[in-house]
Amino acid sequence: MGDYANTVLTLIVIQAIVACGLNVIVGYAGQISLGHAAFFGIGAYASALLTTAGGLGFWTALPIVLLITGLIGLVLGLPSLRLKEDFLAITTIGVNFIVVSVFLYVPFFGGALGIGGIPRVVLFGERLRGAPYLYLCLAFLAVVLLISWGFTRSWSGLACFALREDEAAASSMGVSPVRFKLAAFILGTAMAGLGGALYAHFMRFISASDFSFPMSIGLLSMIVVGGMGTLWGPLLGALILGVLPEVFRPLTDYRMFLYAALLLLMIRFQPGGLLGETSVARKILSRATGRDRS
Repeated sequence: MGDYANTVLTLIVIQAIVACGLNVIVGYAGQISLGHAAFFGIGAYASALLTTAGGLGFWTALPIVLLITGLIGLVLGLPSLRLKEDFLAITTIGVNFIVVSVFLYVPFFGGALGIGGIPRVVLFGERLRGAPYLYLCLAFLAVVLLISWGFTRSWSGLACFALREDEAAASSMGVSPVRFKLAAFILGTAMAGLGGALYAHFMRFISASDFSFPMSIGLLSMIVVGGMGTLWGPLLGALILGVLPEVFRPLTDYRMFLYAALLLLMIRFQPGGLLGETSVARKILSRATGRDRS
C-alpha cells in the first residue's frame, strides 16, 4: 500500500479504538456521552508530554496514560451518575469544551501552538512508520475488541446491560448503578486514552482543535451507524465514516451536515445501526446461515 492508504487506514483504526471505548459507555452501559473526544485528547496530550517533556519512551508512558485517562474518567463519571438523558448530554458537551479550552489556553499544554516533536514508537529497535505502525494499531484494536467481548460476557457487562434496559428493576435485584456504570466509564475512557496515545505518536504533532466537539459527534456517529451496543459496530462505523470523507473530499466543508443527515437517516430507517438486532444486514445474515426459521 502507498503512504496515503496507510495514513487513512491507520487513522480509521485509531478512531475505531476510540469508538469502541465510547460503545462501552453508550452502547453497553446506556450512558449518553457527547464529549468522548475529550478523553481522546487527554490520552494524546498525556502521552505527548510524557515522551517529550518527561523523556519517557512510548511503552513506559502508555500504562501511565491509561491510568491518567481512567482516573479522569472516574472523577468526571461520578457527577454524571446523578444526571439523566438531556442533562447528562449537556454535561458531557461541557466537559469536551472545558478540556479543549485547557489545552488551548494553558501554556503547559502548548497553547495554540500545540505540541510537536513527538517521538515515533520504537519496537525491537525500529522506529515504526507506515505499514508497521498500521500493524501495531491493528494489534491494539484486536486487544480492544477482545476486551470488549470479554466485558460483554462478564458480570460487569451483564450488569451494565440490565441497567441500560431498566435501571430501577436492576437496582431492585441488587445491581449497583454506581459501581457498574463507573466501571464502564473507566474502561471506555481508558480505551480513548489508548487511541489518543497512538494518534499522538502517529501524527507527531497535536493541537486542541484535533479533539474538539465535532470529533465527539464523529465518534458517536460511528457507533450509531455501525450498531450501538454491538461488538463490530464501532469498527464498521469507523470504516464507513473514515472512507466516505476521502471519497467525497470536495465536500469536506459540509462534513458536519453530512454526519447529521446520516444520523437522521439511520435513526429513521435503521435505528439499531447496520449491525443492530433489527438491521437488514443481520436479517440477511440470519437467513443465509439458516438461523431464521420463520
